[in-house]
Amino acid sequence: MKYAVVRIKGHQYKVSEGEEVLVDYLGGEKPEPEILLVVDDEKVSVGKPVVKEAKITIKVLADLEKGEKIHIRKYKSKSRYKKHIGFRASLTRLLIEKITA
Repeated sequence: MKYAVVRIKGHQYKVSEGEEVLVDYLGGEKPEPEILLVVDDEKVSVGKPVVKEAKITIKVLADLEKGEKIHIRKYKSKSRYKKHIGFRASLTRLLIEKITA
């Protein structure tokens, strides 16, 4: 099994070949992943802080995609205070095509 741990825009993701990943909205820019760890069956490459010889090819499938809606509700008893706010994160869907170590 081949997988890698990458950092994209400050968040870390465990990815493998052929996998689709939802990351924070990139705004049309090309993703520049930092490869922190690569595991290829028994061979493990750990970066200090990144693995220099490793490469990952990424394809952007959907530039702007909406995440699941989160409901925020505030309530205070005996004071007639109720508030409701909704939030949907903007995401980018990426396809991990190839991992080379």
